[in-house]
Amino acid sequence: MNKNFAAAIAGVCATAALGLASFSAQAQTTQEGPWLVRVRAVHLQSANDNSSKLSSTLTSVVGKPAEASINDKWLPELDISYFINPNVAVELILTYPQKQDLSVTGVGKIGSFKHLPPTLSAQYHFSPTSMFRPYVGLGVNYTNISDVQFDANVAALKLGLKHNSWGLSAQIGADIEVAKNLYLNVDLKKVQIKTTVYSNGADIGEFKVDPLLVGVGLGMRF
Repeated sequence: MNKNFAAAIAGVCATAALGLASFSAQAQTTQEGPWLVRVRAVHLQSANDNSSKLSSTLTSVVGKPAEASINDKWLPELDISYFINPNVAVELILTYPQKQDLSVTGVGKIGSFKHLPPTLSAQYHFSPTSMFRPYVGLGVNYTNISDVQFDANVAALKLGLKHNSWGLSAQIGADIEVAKNLYLNVDLKKVQIKTTVYSNGADIGEFKVDPLLVGVGLGMRF
């Protein structure tokens, strides 16, 4: 009985060793490159969060409860990922300066600005060799606000915006293999973006964009 048991264990070990060797050889022949480049269409949904100070200031100017907001929009996105190992990657997200309309409740559109929001994230990929490859990421966002323009009907207020914003970002997504080295990507990000609003040089409150970014696109691994 003991000899049979030992023989069975030896057989199992030998089979496992052969399987691991075969898996290792296959992984070496099908190993993917460390770079993954994706293009996405992304829908920006702004939180439009006004500080109490900004809401109070706008309410006093408009004469009734009022808040600032920007428009939601679709935008193009390019991201470049480098895999440090099969599970861990670093991702840089890029686009070109995006124009947003700035509005106030009860007044309508009062101006516009452009923002450039590159984001750098560290990601963990749970199933790096599967057809379905989910991941999560945490990172930091820097947003530059430029080309700030206000309409003539609010010129007397001499409005302005702070031009720089730093914040955190979080994401969850998945790559789905559709062909060799080609992936369908779905991605959901929450990003901290905010600015201070000025009137005649004085701080009148803080406006948080803090967008939810819903994206879909294609990626290529090489």
